[in-house]
Amino acid sequence: MTREAGPDFIEALARGLDVLRCFRAGRPVLTLSEIAAATGLARPTVRRILLTLDELGYVRSADRGFALTPRVLELGMSYINSLNMWEIAEPHMRRLVDQTNESSSMAQLDGNDIVYVARVAVPKIVTLAVTVGTRFPAAATSMGKILLAALDQAELTAVLAEPTRSGITPWWQPERDELDRTLREVRARGWALADQDLAPGIRSVATGVRNGDGKVVAAVNVTVHAAETSVEKLTEDHLPRLLRTAADISRDWALLDTLPISVHEPRRGVVPLGVRLP
Repeated sequence: MTREAGPDFIEALARGLDVLRCFRAGRPVLTLSEIAAATGLARPTVRRILLTLDELGYVRSADRGFALTPRVLELGMSYINSLNMWEIAEPHMRRLVDQTNESSSMAQLDGNDIVYVARVAVPKIVTLAVTVGTRFPAAATSMGKILLAALDQAELTAVLAEPTRSGITPWWQPERDELDRTLREVRARGWALADQDLAPGIRSVATGVRNGDGKVVAAVNVTVHAAETSVEKLTEDHLPRLLRTAADISRDWALLDTLPISVHEPRRGVVPLGVRLP
């Protein structure tokens, strides 16, 4: 794999991350040959990387191959914990779930995908499993529409040019002009609907969560099963509660931004949200 990189780029580290990214849902165990083919790396290089990751505790030998260990979760959770998003959003999202008896999630934009950073779920049979760290193509999700609508045209064009890394082919794959019309509607009303755009049976509504500068830095949603909950019930009953929840979370983030840094320091991993959020 050839990369355009500067003199300070560490190729060995990049190759190690390439190996970790090979493992996906439905492919929990991979052979050395499969990883070499997926990464374009030579088998001896892949072998050394796997042995190193094994020594560090990130992979383990499995039946006829290698598998990730739970320790890889530390890599993603360090990001989430550093932002303190879950600690702030959790009580508000739990209250929303209690009111609606439906699952609620929070996501941020990562390239052309959304990545789930917080979730409060209720037991429901749905088409796609969702956990913290799950990624979906942004345009086909209610949270993704919110996050895309918050970008200016140059940012939006750059994001849409990036390939999805979700592994999911959504039902709704709009051309740019159709997506632009949808995003204009989202900006005008302040919330977004995804009616089985990602997969059959999944219906959701989302709105933005803002930091102290008023910038949309995340989205929060309510997800329902289309066979159980109509669009009307979702938008008339659940949406007003969702909007209040997002406002409450945004208010708490704004309040956190006003605190002196010395007040932030004793709390685990708190970073002023108005200062640095992707």
